[in-house]
Amino acid sequence: MGITRSQEQWQTIIEDQQTSGLTIIDYCQQQQLTISSFHTVRKKLSLSSGNFVRAKITQQVEVIAEQTFITVSVGKANVSLPASTSVTYLSLLLRELI
Repeated sequence: MGITRSQEQWQTIIEDQQTSGLTIIDYCQQQQLTISSFHTVRKKLSLSSGNFVRAKITQQVEVIAEQTFITVSVGKANVSLPASTSVTYLSLLLRELI
């Protein structure tokens, strides 16, 4: 008679296999699981999870909330550009405005 596992236990097993670097066959042999049970439960869990996709964070990035601007004023004209505007573009713009 086989071991009865909960849905949470199976979810952990499936996640462990995915992060183990082992093939399903090798993982199941190592954990003494039947390959057919593994595939059956994995399919059932993927169908019951709906459109949810588990994502793994591989790199965290810093989000800059406030953007700084360069403002060029010539006479009554004001032009605001992102601070990341290239020097080449700024020099062309200034030549045209002056």
